[in-house]
Amino acid sequence: MNELLDGVNWLAVIVGFMAAYLLGWLWYSPKLFGSKWAEAVGIDMSGETEMPAMAMFVQAVGTFLLSWLVGITAASNALLTIILIAVTLMTLMAAGSMYCKKPGSAIAIEMGYVFTMVVLMIICQGIF
Repeated sequence: MNELLDGVNWLAVIVGFMAAYLLGWLWYSPKLFGSKWAEAVGIDMSGETEMPAMAMFVQAVGTFLLSWLVGITAASNALLTIILIAVTLMTLMAAGSMYCKKPGSAIAIEMGYVFTMVVLMIICQGIF
């Protein structure tokens, strides 16, 4: 249990989590990739009036856990490990998306978000 807590820079974990979660709002907004992603996966976002609360909650939990994992690898000077973990997660995401027959553009947008999240979290570890 100590390896999950010892030396973790919690300020960097929290800031990385918040920055990456907010990045998701921008990433999937019409200003960046939201419209292209929605079109690729067959979702009509024009009629959406409510945010999907459960999806947002699960995303927040996953984003926090990823940020904590980045913090653990930073505390143990093993940041290359988080890169391997991120590539593994993106590969598994791609495989799952391929099973669902998502188009390549949707897969690239989703994988790009995870990659950018990890980079942002690593930057936060270096700054804070």
